[in-house]
Amino acid sequence: MDPEVRVLLAAGGFGRARRLLAVASWLPCVVLGLALSSEPLLTALPAHHCRPDPALLPPTLRALRGPALLDASVPRLGPARSLSPCLLLRYPEPAPRARPNGTGPCTRGWHYVLPAAGLLRSPVTQWNLVCEDGWKVPLEQTSHLLGWLLGCVILGMGCDRFGRRAVFVASLVLAIGLGAGEALAASFPALLALRLLHGGALAGASLALYVARLELCDPPHRLVFSMGAGLFSGVGTLLLPGLALLAQDWRLLQGLSALATGLLLLFWGYPALFPESPCWLLATGQLARARKILWHLAEASGVDPENSPEEESSLATGNAPARRKARVLEERPHPFVCTPSCPLMSTELDILSAGSPQPQHHCILELRHTHVTWRNGLILGFSSLVGGGIRASFLRRLSPHEAVFYGPYFLVAALEMAATIFLLLTVDRCGRRLILLLGTLVMGLASLLLLAGAQYLPGWTVLSLSVLGLMASQAVSTLSSLFAAEIFPTVIRGAGLGLVLGAGFLGQAAAPLANMHGRRGFFLQHVVFASFAILALLCVLLLPESRGRGLPHSLQDADRLRRSPLLRGHPCQDHLPLLPPSHCRTQTQLV
Repeated sequence: MDPEVRVLLAAGGFGRARRLLAVASWLPCVVLGLALSSEPLLTALPAHHCRPDPALLPPTLRALRGPALLDASVPRLGPARSLSPCLLLRYPEPAPRARPNGTGPCTRGWHYVLPAAGLLRSPVTQWNLVCEDGWKVPLEQTSHLLGWLLGCVILGMGCDRFGRRAVFVASLVLAIGLGAGEALAASFPALLALRLLHGGALAGASLALYVARLELCDPPHRLVFSMGAGLFSGVGTLLLPGLALLAQDWRLLQGLSALATGLLLLFWGYPALFPESPCWLLATGQLARARKILWHLAEASGVDPENSPEEESSLATGNAPARRKARVLEERPHPFVCTPSCPLMSTELDILSAGSPQPQHHCILELRHTHVTWRNGLILGFSSLVGGGIRASFLRRLSPHEAVFYGPYFLVAALEMAATIFLLLTVDRCGRRLILLLGTLVMGLASLLLLAGAQYLPGWTVLSLSVLGLMASQAVSTLSSLFAAEIFPTVIRGAGLGLVLGAGFLGQAAAPLANMHGRRGFFLQHVVFASFAILALLCVLLLPESRGRGLPHSLQDADRLRRSPLLRGHPCQDHLPLLPPSHCRTQTQLV
């Protein structure tokens, strides 16, 4: 057993204090879910048509009012005879009985059918982001997703350099200022820049909270608390339309979101509710700070860290396998094992300080020198990219008409929560790798069937495949994040998880990029991501299994994770694909 693990056990293990901190970390997810889900409301496109311009009409028609003026000014399209959203009728030179001989663009703005997504005013209606300027909406969506991508990568590295708590607090401070700036934005370019930066700040807060929560939990509870946070984030998504109905103005909605973030900082800015991760402090050699936090956690859990033997600390976790493992370890000679009478936590901290007296920080670029960890991260990043990118293909089948908002919005939110519950019920029972393989398989098959036979299949079949594929893609994205956080070592966990999450946001950005060109690239995008799903299916087989294993602390620990049998059975030797035989013989399994 590693000295870091014994120190955590001596401080009470996953006792009462750490459980309460993990549960408390669920509540900020509601606010972060509100902020993340605001994009569909702010960019919802209401039904619209050109305002009539009497100056373009013949003199005999300029006195018309109401529906008659609308019929004389705006052309009607299709069998439904709906008003054209972007054109006005043009007439020849003034004549007593002139008839229109063409169309032209709008000259006096647009009339919008409001409210749209509960808002009477939105950036779309304020700056008329329709028709010729319609490309600005997907540009804003892409900018916001790009902000999340950059925030995950940059602030993820900050988590490994400055700590989880420091990045969380700094990100919340930035998010408050940038959210208030969005509410006061005077132009669309200013809003574009603020949305980019705001997305990055929210990504940093979300990532730091995720990593800190994961490092608080022991192996049997990591899945439960991670999926619980996902459910609370879904609650925030479901509450947002109601908040929009109350606000009815996008500026007020953004102001309320900034206020909620401020309340989050007011409470979770205190170290008592969000302490620095002791796991990270121990892994980086900051033992003085780790000693203070661990001492507080031990006292709050009712454990005496100076006089509790290792077995009693395992009893505090309530984990029977851990107790049996502690008994086995006591029977083995080990240079670091203390007797029940020795001050366990202080002894282990002294051992760690003797090994590395100065804090040791690591960079994500050190993955170049690993044998297996870089490959695992690459595979999980690829699966996250596919899970995020292929989602647009299923959403397109669910909502073919852009004016529909509430149905697809609540369906997607419900499917995300259903995917989270599915993972909660199956992942610890069947293993991370098997469920990720199953989700990728379902996602790929549903995408291929829709790609090949959507025009031949009944409507209910297309709808069922879209719902199933959307749920599977959400499960793949969520499980890829959890998997990545468990296989990356503590010293670069923030940056590694940030890269995997960033890959998912990059995949999601493919949809608005295609919309900039009038969805002409939608079919090619569907083909590419369906092909990627099949490739990801093969890559997942190379991953190790992290269920029930302790978190790796160093790069060497992460490199010892090796691929286990996919299904339960007798263990067999794994020769670690992509490695020469000399490396395979030196790998040992991390417990």
